[in-house]
Amino acid sequence: MANINLQPGQAGPSTVTDAGHRRGLIVGLLLSASFVSLLNQTLLIVAIPRIMDEFGILPNQGQWVTTAFLLTNGIMIPVTAFLIEKFGNRSLFIFALGVFCGGTLLGAVAPNFPVLLLARVTQAMAAGILMPLMQTVTLTLFPPERRGAAMGMNGLVIGFAPAIGPTLGGWLLSQGSWRTLFYTVLPIALIVLVAAIVLMKNVTERKPRTVDPLGIVLSTFGWGGLLYGFSMAGSAGWGDTGVLCALAVGAVCLTVFIRRQLTQDTPMLNFRVFRYPAFTLSTVLSVFMFAVLIGTETLLPMYVQNVRGGTALLSGLMLLPGALSTGLLAPVSGRLYDRFGARGLSIAGFVFMVIGSLMLFNIGMETSYVVITLMYLIMMIGVALLMTPLMTAGINALPFSQIAHGTAMSNTIRMVGGSIGTATMVSVMSRATGLSQAADPAIAGLSGIKAGIGTAAVMVLAGLVLSFFLRERAKRELATE
Repeated sequence: MANINLQPGQAGPSTVTDAGHRRGLIVGLLLSASFVSLLNQTLLIVAIPRIMDEFGILPNQGQWVTTAFLLTNGIMIPVTAFLIEKFGNRSLFIFALGVFCGGTLLGAVAPNFPVLLLARVTQAMAAGILMPLMQTVTLTLFPPERRGAAMGMNGLVIGFAPAIGPTLGGWLLSQGSWRTLFYTVLPIALIVLVAAIVLMKNVTERKPRTVDPLGIVLSTFGWGGLLYGFSMAGSAGWGDTGVLCALAVGAVCLTVFIRRQLTQDTPMLNFRVFRYPAFTLSTVLSVFMFAVLIGTETLLPMYVQNVRGGTALLSGLMLLPGALSTGLLAPVSGRLYDRFGARGLSIAGFVFMVIGSLMLFNIGMETSYVVITLMYLIMMIGVALLMTPLMTAGINALPFSQIAHGTAMSNTIRMVGGSIGTATMVSVMSRATGLSQAADPAIAGLSGIKAGIGTAAVMVLAGLVLSFFLRERAKRELATE
């Protein structure tokens, strides 16, 4: 196999001089670390009811186990581009894995919910670095004519790891405490860390870069304020002073953050990519898709365990076929995109999601779990048709010089938008449960679940309408500006 090929302006071959097996080792380490971090993202979804019971918290608080992880991911992703250029991939990779191991250990021994949230945020900081680092190093190691196959390996990890998370989490919960989930991930992460210290090589070029601390603060308070306001509105009400203050602080900080980024020569997050309509629309559609995906994965375990009295393992098994379908169909949707473009796939994907959400909206106390599994599978087929084509169509709409910023922006907006959408669905669920006149708590809980799923149906219906406006060029020449 040929030596590792690097593009002009990147690190020279002196950094990695072995044959292709060295490249395979590096990519293998990156894929392993990313697999663990992505598995960890969905592993705790089915454990939220258990965590709520142990710490005596409400659903609005419990959903932060997922939301905080996604939000922190969204904050870290745009910073990673600066960190890679400043420190190089080897140091950054080892640092991120070390942080992830520390957060995992903290989660395993967390004595209360705030400490558990801190552990999840710590894990998410590392995961937010690992994912874009995997993509950047992969693109650095492989020549253009082989990057498609290389990124296909990334897609396999991205599709498979989150898919098995809920089921694996449910099985582990059937064997012991929710803390077992952290103790299961920790040794795997430690093995990858030790291997990285021994085997990882630096293949990226280090450049003098300065991280924008004020930009990070503004981004955190901007997105965090909006998310906190949406989350608390379910229990406190949309007119609550605290909710309104959080939303106002978030809106102001986010506005200042955007204005600051637009005035910088090297912004942390380049909002100028939104000048390209196809990128903007595909990003908005991705937000709708991702919000409904994560929100539904959060609501259905609550339905199984809190409303129907089922087990965590049962809720995980119910989600498994649909989740696996996204990984199995992702390569197919990618090939379909190459042949037909994004518009038709986007329309078809949202049609599946609308049908699935409307079917789930009609679930009751006696609905068969097999039927619910099929309903969720229909929704996830839609997700599989949307995920890769929307991402690719958005990036293809940008000139070559903006692709890196476009990737960071779309990932950030999707993560944070998904967090806000999930918080909105859970807020609606909590509010509807509280307003229910049913004497039976299970019936009241069912009303809340259906209200949350109804919110998801509205989101995907909006996505379906917007999909008809999606346009893209059949062929494009990469701009060199």
